[in-house]
Amino acid sequence: MLVLSRKNNESVVVGGPGSLQSLIRVTVLEIKNGTVRLGFEADAKIPVHRSEVWDRIRTTQPLGESP
Repeated sequence: MLVLSRKNNESVVVGGPGSLQSLIRVTVLEIKNGTVRLGFEADAKIPVHRSEVWDRIRTTQPLGESP
């Protein structure tokens, strides 16, 4: 696991393999009362889910099918 520290309005960019094009940009929008609000910028065809939703999608999909 990669752990990075970011402040409000700072971002992390996840790029595609072998390219300088970003796939996902994650920006810290707010840190308040122990809660961090994140903004995700990604192409509409890239699914972005909370981990518990992703786990539920994975367990309900037959093997070989994409969510």
